[in-house]
Amino acid sequence: MTQLPGRARVNFHALCRAALAGVLAASAVAAFAQSDSPVGTWQTIDDHTHQPKAIVEITQDDNGTLTGKVIKGINEEPGRRCTACTDARKDQPVIGMTIINDMKKDGDVWDGGQILDPGNGKVYRCKMHTEDGGQKLIVRGYIGVSLLGRSQTWIRQN
Repeated sequence: MTQLPGRARVNFHALCRAALAGVLAASAVAAFAQSDSPVGTWQTIDDHTHQPKAIVEITQDDNGTLTGKVIKGINEEPGRRCTACTDARKDQPVIGMTIINDMKKDGDVWDGGQILDPGNGKVYRCKMHTEDGGQKLIVRGYIGVSLLGRSQTWIRQN
């Protein structure tokens, strides 16, 4: 193995440290940006019982639009169906059902989409944003204006 002269060795080590610092900084920026995104797996909390209700996976398509699908029920009958739904989801299994669609980023919030409440079959306008470094997702379903609705806090699952 060839030894580098003293000055070249110092420059080589400085270059390696600078490259490592750049990689670490880029990773930190990417991790921070990802933590503010709703993309991921979330535990929903029941409004009335304040107990975990389901696990919802939120994904983002190539156009930046978010959708959310129920991937697991918690403390529910496994074959539960959306009997109250009035659209194509009527009588379909809740597990595997898309309940959030058409969400688009608007500043610090995601807006413009809809959310289905499988319990009553109603579809609401939806708005959401993250809090606590991306560990909580505040999901608001409403009719008409955002003031006429209710919010849930979902917890990110790792």
